[in-house]
Amino acid sequence: MFTGIIEAVGKVVSITPSGSNIDVWVDSPITHELKIDQSVAHNGVCLTVVAIDGNQYKVTAVDETLRKTNLGTWQAGTMLNLERAMKAGDRLDGHFVQGHVDAIATCVEKQTLEGSWLYRFRFPEKYAALVIEKGSVCLNGVSLTAFNIGKDELTVTIIPYTYNHTNFQQIEAGTVINIEFDVLGKYMLRMQEVNK
Repeated sequence: MFTGIIEAVGKVVSITPSGSNIDVWVDSPITHELKIDQSVAHNGVCLTVVAIDGNQYKVTAVDETLRKTNLGTWQAGTMLNLERAMKAGDRLDGHFVQGHVDAIATCVEKQTLEGSWLYRFRFPEKYAALVIEKGSVCLNGVSLTAFNIGKDELTVTIIPYTYNHTNFQQIEAGTVINIEFDVLGKYMLRMQEVNK
């Protein structure tokens, strides 16, 4: 379980196919704090650390992950928002994030405002019921508040700290990102479907 509060930004060093999986080596400032078999969210994707070498560590992504996320667009040099799993008893500064990406979303607009940045994203319409005005959404691993909700679009505003400490500074119109909808909304929607 994660919170959507980014700890560090890492960089993809290399990507190697391994059957239907891919192995990704990441260079990061938190590598020295990691252990093999630990979960780390990469742009919101929960991946397990399988090897560590100096300042770099390796994770493996399976076919299901590749199909549901923007991981297929990663290449050497791609900047990744990183977060380790939350500890029991920690403050929940963001919201409950599973690291199980639901879909990809596309940035359709970026505006530079006076002291903040506004982004509008388009996502698959089948998820419309999982987004509410002023509700939580996880974009590229970052816990954000959605507003100006449409059937297949939402808007978020990024403050300078988040802009400078995540890869949002590299997101422009046309950029594809990972989106995870609020797990509480998913359970409520599922209960409604089952109890029809």
